Amino acid sequence: MKKIISKLNKAFDNKVRLGIMSMLMVNDWVDFKTFKEMLELTDGRLASHIKSLEENKFIKVKKEFVGRKPLTSYSATAIGKKAFKDHLDGLEELLKIR
Repeated sequence: MKKIISKLNKAFDNKVRLGIMSMLMVNDWVDFKTFKEMLELTDGRLASHIKSLEENKFIKVKKEFVGRKPLTSYSATAIGKKAFKDHLDGLEELLKIR
């Protein structure tokens, strides 16, 4: 059991970070507004969780202008995808324990 628990990544313990990474695993890029709406978060709360994932090198940011409006989008890095997959694998192993 201890071996399985060690496979879980603390960075994904929070449901917001779990939601962010889940969205990024099935989308190449997701913009800030979409995260905010889909996860029903305030700007500040979303920004703090994004910052945490960025610090761990799990996501990367792209800032651009569409017309005259700024657009900030995020994508999972290869490191982030592997870490998240490993986390999910650990969760699946936990579910199989009888």
